[in-house]
Formats: sequence, C-alpha cells, structure tokens
Amino acid sequence: MHTKQVIKAGNQTGEATKALVMLHGRGGSAEDILGLAQYLPVNDFALFAPQATNNTWYPYSFLAAPKDNEPWLSGALAVVKELVADIEASGIKPENIYFLGFSQGACLTLEYVTRNAAKYGGAVAFTGGLIGDRIYKENYSGDFAGTPVFIGTSDPDPHVPVDRVLASTQILTDMHAQVTQKIYKNMGHTINQDEINQASELIFKES
Repeated sequence: MHTKQVIKAGNQTGEATKALVMLHGRGGSAEDILGLAQYLPVNDFALFAPQATNNTWYPYSFLAAPKDNEPWLSGALAVVKELVADIEASGIKPENIYFLGFSQGACLTLEYVTRNAAKYGGAVAFTGGLIGDRIYKENYSGDFAGTPVFIGTSDPDPHVPVDRVLASTQILTDMHAQVTQKIYKNMGHTINQDEINQASELIFKES
C-alpha cells in the first residue's frame, strides 16, 4: 500500500499563502512532476508532490473496474486527502489549494477533487479523466463553486479516450467547476507548451 512520502519544494508552509499538490504519472516520480513547476507561475507557492509506491498509483488502466485497482486506488486517494488535511492544518485555506497531475496523476487529481468538491484555487489535469469502467456519479459530491479547472488531452491518446475526457468535463461542470477543456490533434501522450500557457493563465493567473 501507499505510505505518505511527500517531497516539498517552493515556499514552506507558514510563509506561503498558496499550496500546489502535484501528482506524477505511472512510472514517474515526485521529483519529475515537481520539475514542471519551473514552467508555471507558482514561485510563491508551497509545492507538495507525494510519491506513489513503486511509481504507480494503481496497477491497471484507469478504465478498469475500480475494484480491480483496489486497495491501491483508495490508498492513493487517502494519501491526497491526508496531504490536503496537513496543508489546511498549516493555515492554507481550501480556496488557496491547487492540484495538478499528468496522466495517471491527472486521473487521480480529477477523481480526488470531484469526490471532495469544494471551492479550491484550481485544478489542472494534463491528459486524464474520472476513474472507472464507467463514471460512478454516486462517488461525487460537493460544489466546486466556480473553481477553475483545465483539462488538456490528445486526440487520440493511447491511454485516455477523448469520450471519457468529455464526460468528465461535463460532470465537473454540472458540479459548478469552471472547466476549460482543450483537445489537441495527434499531440501524443505528453504536455505541450499551449497547455502550460493555459494552466498559467487560467489557473495560476492570480499568482
């Protein structure tokens, strides 16, 4: 199971008024995803990147039945929940907590925030969608109250079907997130400069 191993960077809590939780992809690492921060306007943020056991948050595709990815999926969500609780305990309010993930980390980002919808600073999903063999609406509750969300993906993407991205955007929108979705033709499974620009302008714009 996952243990809470978090790499911290940026301003330390106590000094920072904003926090960014960064979730790496399958086969990636906390250090990898933290490297993205240098391309984003988050100099004044406290940065937190949890590390998945064996570099993967759950063993199978995010499109597998959730029970097939247990207990890892629940464990991953619990790590994020505990980290958010720690950030709040340090004095940073939910509306100043931001989330960002790539690939498997983007799926986990969307799954976490949609299960725990609230007014957050914002969320960025670089190639991801809500988790499951279908969308389990009963798992999602709360109100995003206008939280800005950016979701970018490739058409096609080898791991994340566009229809799941579209369906995820609709769920978040219905829960009052302000979602900007961009689909890039034949981008491949990566992050492009336009996505970085979109995230910088839409999500971190007040930094």
